[in-house]
Amino acid sequence: MTLDMRIGHGYDAHRFGPGDHVVLAGVRIPHVRGIVAHSDGDVLIHALCDALLGAAALGDIGRHFPDSDPRYRGADSRELLRAVQALLQARQLRVVNADLTLVAEAPRVAAHVNDMRGFLAADLAIGIDAVNIKATTTEGMGWIGRGEGLAAHAVVLITSGSVPA
Repeated sequence: MTLDMRIGHGYDAHRFGPGDHVVLAGVRIPHVRGIVAHSDGDVLIHALCDALLGAAALGDIGRHFPDSDPRYRGADSRELLRAVQALLQARQLRVVNADLTLVAEAPRVAAHVNDMRGFLAADLAIGIDAVNIKATTTEGMGWIGRGEGLAAHAVVLITSGSVPA
């Protein structure tokens, strides 16, 4: 049996704007500001979608869900993730693991990480132990350090073969 292993990387960033919460990995987290975005602005899921699409050589999130299309205004990013997962399944590709990093000064997410991992694992049809989420700050440097917004990176491994137990 030959395993076709593919790695993908994704990145997304959004600036803060009016609002009282942010959505991260499908979890609504209270915050003093909201996100400026066409959809719900979930940077973790957007980075994850780009990583998955990249690993599968299927372009990027903007190609599949353009912000010029009114169908995606205010979209729940978990629905976008499930659509990306369906694209992978149609090509007999499956996710082995996902590692995501939130880059933000605020909000603090430690109390929400298990829920976030659970949502992503469910949407990707993998075990929660195959999803990692961590957060870091920029120590006050740059636009993120000034509290202007947040960003995320995602790295994934996908395969077309079955992984031995």
